[in-house]
Amino acid sequence: MNIVWLLVLMVFYNGVASNGGSTNVSTRPEFVNVGAVFSFNSIVGKVAKVAIEAAIEDVNSDPAVLGGTKMIVQMQDSNYSGFLGIVEVLRFMEKDTVAIIGPQNAVTAHIISHIANELQVPLLSFSVTDPTLSSLQFPFFVRTTQNDLHQMAAVAAMIDHYGWKEVIALYVDDDYGRNGIAALGDMLAERRCKISYKAPLVLDPNQSNITDLLVKVALTESRIIVLHAYAGWGPQVFTVAKYLGMMGTGYVWIATHWLTTQIDTNSPLPSSMMDDMQGVLTLRMYTPETELKRKFVSRWSNLTSGQTSKGKIGLNAYGLYAYDTVWLLAHAINAFFDQGGNISFSNDSRLTQLRRGDLNLDAMSIFNGGNLLLRNILQVNMTGITGLVKFTPDRNLIHPVFEIINVIGTGIRKIGYWSNYSGLSVVPPEYTKPPNRSSSHQSLYGVIWPGQTTQKPRGWVFPNNGRHLKIGVPKRVSFREFVSYAEGSDMFTGYCIDVFTAALNMLPYAVPYKFIPFGDGVKNPTSTELVHKIQTGEFDGAIGDIAIITNRTRMADFTQPFIESGLVVVAPVRTTLNSNPWAFLRPFNPMMWGVTAAFFLIVGTVVWILEHRLNDDFRGPPKKQIITILWFSFSTWFFAHRENTVSTLGRLVLIIWLFVVLIINSSYTASLTSILTVQQLSSSIKGLDTLLASNDPIGYQQGSFARGYLTGELNVDESRLIPLIMPDDYAKALKDGPQRGGVAAVIDERAYIELFLSSRCDFSIVGQEFTKTGWGFAFARDSPLSVDMSTAILKLSENGDLQRIHDKWLISSSCASQGAKLQVDRLQLKSFWGLFVLCGSACFLALIIYFINMLRQFSKHYTEEVISAGSSMSARLQTFISFVDEKEEEVKSRSKRRQMERMSNRSASEDESMYNSKRRHIDQSSSRMSLDNGNNA
Repeated sequence: MNIVWLLVLMVFYNGVASNGGSTNVSTRPEFVNVGAVFSFNSIVGKVAKVAIEAAIEDVNSDPAVLGGTKMIVQMQDSNYSGFLGIVEVLRFMEKDTVAIIGPQNAVTAHIISHIANELQVPLLSFSVTDPTLSSLQFPFFVRTTQNDLHQMAAVAAMIDHYGWKEVIALYVDDDYGRNGIAALGDMLAERRCKISYKAPLVLDPNQSNITDLLVKVALTESRIIVLHAYAGWGPQVFTVAKYLGMMGTGYVWIATHWLTTQIDTNSPLPSSMMDDMQGVLTLRMYTPETELKRKFVSRWSNLTSGQTSKGKIGLNAYGLYAYDTVWLLAHAINAFFDQGGNISFSNDSRLTQLRRGDLNLDAMSIFNGGNLLLRNILQVNMTGITGLVKFTPDRNLIHPVFEIINVIGTGIRKIGYWSNYSGLSVVPPEYTKPPNRSSSHQSLYGVIWPGQTTQKPRGWVFPNNGRHLKIGVPKRVSFREFVSYAEGSDMFTGYCIDVFTAALNMLPYAVPYKFIPFGDGVKNPTSTELVHKIQTGEFDGAIGDIAIITNRTRMADFTQPFIESGLVVVAPVRTTLNSNPWAFLRPFNPMMWGVTAAFFLIVGTVVWILEHRLNDDFRGPPKKQIITILWFSFSTWFFAHRENTVSTLGRLVLIIWLFVVLIINSSYTASLTSILTVQQLSSSIKGLDTLLASNDPIGYQQGSFARGYLTGELNVDESRLIPLIMPDDYAKALKDGPQRGGVAAVIDERAYIELFLSSRCDFSIVGQEFTKTGWGFAFARDSPLSVDMSTAILKLSENGDLQRIHDKWLISSSCASQGAKLQVDRLQLKSFWGLFVLCGSACFLALIIYFINMLRQFSKHYTEEVISAGSSMSARLQTFISFVDEKEEEVKSRSKRRQMERMSNRSASEDESMYNSKRRHIDQSSSRMSLDNGNNA
């Protein structure tokens, strides 16, 4: 069979060359020829055959689809044979076939796609999910079902959702299996997961093949098994697995959609078969519940009624896609005719050279309208029984969605969905809404796992091959309280060892391990080299005083830190009283002193403004008023101000300010007391900054990461660094000092230094800790043990066992805390800014109210005079300033006098008016009398 395939590939390898005569058919012919090739008796094929026949009948009965043209689909049975599938396709090419539906499997598709490319005949497959059949290599291959890229993305999402990191891939060893598992590996890698073991099966395995392979799988570490097989023999794997005890608690089986194809087609399955796969997770290609689908499902029993002799045939997802494939092709052919396409074929010049052979290959011809028909196929946009049928630019069906199924009892239960739009969800994706890919939205319903348990399996065990974990432990020379090795034995003791064994005892499973000493016993080994042994595979893990730093995390995975640590500076100190004459200034930093002084002046000024018009204590000559402001401001520090406040606003501001002063005064007193009484140690080295500013030698622990940090991060010259090993070396170097060949200070991790200081009171930590690290246990990359050990360490911390282990090995004396910090932190502005904001807001609000009141009074008492005088703006401003400077009683008194004067003037004016009126009346009366007397005369 391979010889024939090679012959076919050699014939069709170099592309298309057309020559010779051609056969032309009218634009709208009476019928079009379409081929279909698949295995009629397979689980997929027997459903697809019924679906395709129904689709052909529906298409041909609707004249609106092809405009009167009939679609003739000639179906050929490949009978599970790739060779027969190729032969049948070659026969189709002799009959002016415009398209081929099929083939059914990926192996045949890879070969036939070369023929389709050569003769330009579109190949539409409703069942080949192999992701390597790309549109670039095989442009005439069109996948009308879901791509395995999406299915494997769904599997990877499930594995990541449950927190597993390693899986075993059990698959059929052909193009379908290998390429699908390769896609799974890529999808897992995107989520920092991986396939730890690949277990291929022969194409048609028997019980012996399956048993041999599952025995190997059972000896591995991972318990997450992905089964990518064929529906025909896939259930047999579960039967053997159950026999071997691999369907019990602790195992996870994830089957690809072949299992739902088996269940949907042959439902109900025999109870024995269902018992073998209890707790299995599987996938099903999702098709939305539409009216078209419901009608076809209700019609299915009638379509299969004539085939009851072979048993009941259920409808699976492949049958739905096969039905839609016929309709998709019909719509594309109709568009092809609408665009003026003709069904014509041309001879291939290279095939004519083979006329002398017996294969009659020269009878095949090139479909001239193949490219036009292919474009129309890819441009179809219709609604079928599988939902919206439309292709993406990479020629995959849009909106890939998979149902996630849990096999339970005698049936199955849907626990959620996966889509490339919204990820995992308990409801189908809604493409009209924006996707929600947040971790809280990624959810599934509960699962009944193998072994009838609802507790999520851990997903791994220690390999059942008798091998112990190799744990590297440093052979320390100094500070043996942390790790101590007994020469001539395999025994280790110390703080780190006790923490490790206590954490192991809290795990719900046994961990076989063996301690392996690392180092020569003369010098402290470098922890970075120890961790590197894990990366090279020499050790499975490492424990001890291993600081978690950046370059080590690139080599291995670390647990939760079991002790906090970081680099500190230790220097010799002397006991002395703080006799600094300016020590009283140290409680506040300069910014705090400046802001406090400014607020004394601000509050004094504000109170003066508020009291100036009412209070005689705040009036007088300018010199006296300035002195009053200064005296009042600073006397409030001692609550000794003698000036009374009479205004409401002034009292409000003063109360708030006195509260602020009380807090500041108390804080100052407490800080000064601490400086003068608690701190009694001094050193010429105040911290890292002063040490780096000098050129004095610096000591460090030999083998510590401190050397690399000082040279790489702080740019300290290597000539200044002196390695030290034993605690006595620390003490001697510090006592000798730089003048006698010693060091000015030692830089080491806090855990070592605290142990060193516990018995040496003439040294102390100076300055701040300048790195933040911790010690953890290291394991191989992606080892599940690192996560479980982290959980155990947290439990030890919560129940107090971690502290008890610490006290057992590292109990400290009073020296450890004496002078642990030489410099008391100064009080800073950020500790009091809320008080200053409160006081400042009160001052600002009081001033606004005060000036609004002033404007109102000024408008009441002075506006008429200013307007009548026609004063300029400067004159009005000067008048207002004078008004503000006046005492309020004087303003009110003058206003009252002016009011009385206006009233008296108004009264005098009225009297004079009455007098003049009476006088005029008398004069008029006299004149009238004189005139009367003259007339009488």
